[in-house]
Parts: sequence; structure tokens; C-alpha cells
Amino acid sequence: MFRKLFLVMLMLMNGDRRASYLKRIGYFGAQGDNCYFQPYNFGTEPKLIYFGNNVNVASQVMFINHDITYALFNKMEKNSNSPYKKRIGKIVIGNNVFIGARTTILYDVKIGNNVIIGAGSLVNKDIPDGCVAAGVPAKVVGSFQNYKDRMLQLSIDQH
Repeated sequence: MFRKLFLVMLMLMNGDRRASYLKRIGYFGAQGDNCYFQPYNFGTEPKLIYFGNNVNVASQVMFINHDITYALFNKMEKNSNSPYKKRIGKIVIGNNVFIGARTTILYDVKIGNNVIIGAGSLVNKDIPDGCVAAGVPAKVVGSFQNYKDRMLQLSIDQH
């Protein structure tokens, strides 16, 4: 009941207020300053998510901190000594990161500083500093600085 009420409360906040509130209550493993979170659900292990400064997360991004296929395999074995164990891991996101809508980020992944993740991506391995990554699975498709420069030029051209 508490989780449902908590999620409803988060749904009613805008992204800035949501991030500020979650930081205030220590919801994540760590959270830097100037974050914006459009999602209101960060999975079952938010303490395993670490955000740097100036992280902007678009809508419907999913954070997956575990793999529970062990339960399937243990039930197949039908004995109490099944060797399969739950796998869990951290998600670490650096500074100055934008994560596009409907992206899925898996456990044991580090996203570097100055990174843009394209919408609909699947981040299943580390993403280095200073790049734009997109796709399923996400791959480096460009440079953060080139994208930033292009966005500045577009802004100038519109004036």
C-alpha cells in the first residue's frame, strides 16, 4: 500500500521536484545536483542506482538492477540445492548525462560523463565519457561535443 501511495505522489510532481524530493529522502545510492527525472518508478533496488550531477532522464526509462532467471532454473531443477543465484548489480551514471525516452539500462553498467543516450536504447554495457550512444544494444554513434556544437548552431540559426 505504501509503495502505491509513494508512486502516486511521485507521479503528481514535475521532473525537477521529483528529483529534488528523491534526493532529500536519500532514495538512491547517490544523487548529484541539478537532476531532472521524468520517470517516477526506478525499479525495486533504487539504492543500487548512482546519479552524478546534471542528469536528465526522459519518460519511461527503465532501470533494471537484477536478473531473476535463477528462479526459473531453480524450479526446473526441482531440488533445494539448486546452484542458481539471483544476480544484482549497480547502475552508475556520470555527470552531464541525458537519457532518452524508453531507454532500458541493465545492471552492472556505468555511463560516463558528458553522454547522451538516444531514445529507445538498450544499455547493456558501459558507455564511455564524451559520446552519444544509441540502439539495441546501445553503441557509440557520435561525439558529445559535436552534438552540443550542432545544437548550439541550430539555436543560433533559429534566431
